[in-house]
Amino acid sequence: MVDYSRKGSVAILEVNNPPVNALSLAVRQGLAKGLSRAEHDSSVTCIVICGKGQTFPAGADIREFGNAQSTTEPNLTKVVRQIEGCSKPVISAIHGTALGGGLEISLGCHYRIGLQNCKVGFPEVHLGILPGALGTQILPRIIGLKAALDLITSGRHVSAKEAQKLGILDKVVTGDIVNEGIKFALSIQNNPFHDRCVSNMAVKGAENAEQMRRAAIAQVKRRFPGQISPVYCVKAVMLSLELPLDEGEKKERELFSYLQKSGQAKALQYGFLAQRMATKWQLPGGATSSNTKPKVVKTSAVIGAGTMGSGIAMCLLNAGIPVLLLEQNKQFLDKGIDSLKKLYFDSVRLGKMNQEQAKKCLSLLTPTLKYQDLRNVDVVIEAVFETMSIKKDVFAKLETVCKPAAILCSNTSSLDIDQIASATKRPNKVVGTHFFVPAYHMKLLENVRGKMTSPETIATVTNLGITIGKVPVLVGNCNGFCGNRMMFPYSAEALFMMEEGALPQEVDQVVEDFGIPIGPLKVADLSGIDIGWGIRKDQARNMGITMTTSARTINGKRYCPLGDMLCEKGHFGRKTGQGYYKYDRPGAKIPRNNPDFEDMVLQYCKERGIARRKIGPQEILERCLYSLINEGFKVLEEGIAGKPQDIDTVWLLGYGWPRYTGGPMFYATQVGLKRLYERVCHYHREFPTSPHWQPSALLRKVAEGNIPLEAWSQQTHSQL
Repeated sequence: MVDYSRKGSVAILEVNNPPVNALSLAVRQGLAKGLSRAEHDSSVTCIVICGKGQTFPAGADIREFGNAQSTTEPNLTKVVRQIEGCSKPVISAIHGTALGGGLEISLGCHYRIGLQNCKVGFPEVHLGILPGALGTQILPRIIGLKAALDLITSGRHVSAKEAQKLGILDKVVTGDIVNEGIKFALSIQNNPFHDRCVSNMAVKGAENAEQMRRAAIAQVKRRFPGQISPVYCVKAVMLSLELPLDEGEKKERELFSYLQKSGQAKALQYGFLAQRMATKWQLPGGATSSNTKPKVVKTSAVIGAGTMGSGIAMCLLNAGIPVLLLEQNKQFLDKGIDSLKKLYFDSVRLGKMNQEQAKKCLSLLTPTLKYQDLRNVDVVIEAVFETMSIKKDVFAKLETVCKPAAILCSNTSSLDIDQIASATKRPNKVVGTHFFVPAYHMKLLENVRGKMTSPETIATVTNLGITIGKVPVLVGNCNGFCGNRMMFPYSAEALFMMEEGALPQEVDQVVEDFGIPIGPLKVADLSGIDIGWGIRKDQARNMGITMTTSARTINGKRYCPLGDMLCEKGHFGRKTGQGYYKYDRPGAKIPRNNPDFEDMVLQYCKERGIARRKIGPQEILERCLYSLINEGFKVLEEGIAGKPQDIDTVWLLGYGWPRYTGGPMFYATQVGLKRLYERVCHYHREFPTSPHWQPSALLRKVAEGNIPLEAWSQQTHSQL
């Protein structure tokens, strides 16, 4: 796992544990053995540690977290101390990434160089832990207290240029990293390095330490509300001021151990692994993500230059994929182009890219009003209004102009992909690609497979999603797919509880206290209450039903018309200045309690003889979340999602579910499957006309058998 070689007087320890050279037990043993060998070789004057292949050791081996191998000697701290205490100068030569444990190895070295495109950082905070191999103690000694607090609590990656400015890197180089490491080693081999041993350093920039601590605590509470690891990161870093390195090491280990055993760490690490699993899919016929070759996408088109269309176009342009942007008239097209230009202007202003990069991206954009111009593109993504007739009309036109091999994608958030595909003669090349707002920022891409969608098409949109920086999750075709289908009962229960006695701010507050950034009724105001109203009216027309605000059931199912009543008054939410909440003006962002809506609800209840009651926070939480989770089990049971990890990835990346609870399916295991099932059954008895409370058969099965999450997929017959 660690290749040992010597070039002249320089010993080279090259970590060889592909693909990312994770610091497994075997790697740690190899480093310890190599260091000892070099130290005892009189012909060696200095030592270079580097990585073979694509990267320096990118971090600890997450597969070892929580098992015996993570603490088997030598642990990572021992290796860092061995490096730091070596009698010969040790140089780390970084290429690729040095993250977490990889950076701790580097900081233990007496000198550090890096290729100009390398990155370093401590991402542990995102896994619910802290750097546990002296990182919190030695980084402040090398770069100072303020910068160390920032890097460790943010988890951000630092470029080579910034790393050199901070003092992490001594030199930024180009060319072959091993040769550069040897060259640098020879240049310093005769220099005294006592002062470069971190155990001989004091923390830098310790003036105003208490002020910095308070500022750091305030910042992490804003950035990571409800998460404990950032606070513990601050505590650990501050200990570097108070304690010598040996004692700081012990305290850091205590804090690390506490966090590692916490429920939040388990949830965050589960979420991390779930996201990595999301791109893996398998179909009943045997096609999988590993045995299906995607088509190469060299050109693309986006239909619709509105908010969503321009955002999708930006994703493609940023990845270097030329885009034809089509609109129905010049006014809409010009507006879309102006929107894209503003997005790139803002990206440059915020330092996300430079002027030349923005100019290059925009040069790949070709506006058009003609469908015929799309005849040679590889992929088309439709992003028009969410109406079936409009989408089918677009796809019928695409069928006539696009080359036979072109893949046709719909950005629908809920409509039937098979119906959309029926407008074409190539249903095997039609697929849903559900982006989330804002498309240029949100990581989730919900890919929706129709009955006829081919494995090659799935592989292609999966690969395209990765190329444009998304996390693609494959789901099946049903109303709302995975995420929005689970939203339906969640939103419905929020309305039903207002009908029974709760106020909008009471419902939203409970949900937000749980950790979801914005409650369901604020979400409705934000997205526009009229959007759902329009969809409900379309659905009613298709069923031959006339909707009225006096209806409390539709086809025997409970219904609440409060949202419809607001719409009839012209109160659509933020955009009109009034909805479930009141706003200072149309388009304003700050919601205020709405006495007019509260009066409307009271009058509504009085006219219908509804006795209102006090609804406590626990009931609000259970009815919003447990209904959603029960629907998640049905999504899994029906094979709409292939595995629970996919559902959790959808909710973590697309709907703001708090990462430190792992996602709705993981959270179910923390609530307790038996308790969850019992509460779902309770609400089913209480509200028999709400079909979403019908307990999932899969939930009953896993609750009765106490089946672990990893085995839930084996209890279903996936349609994917």
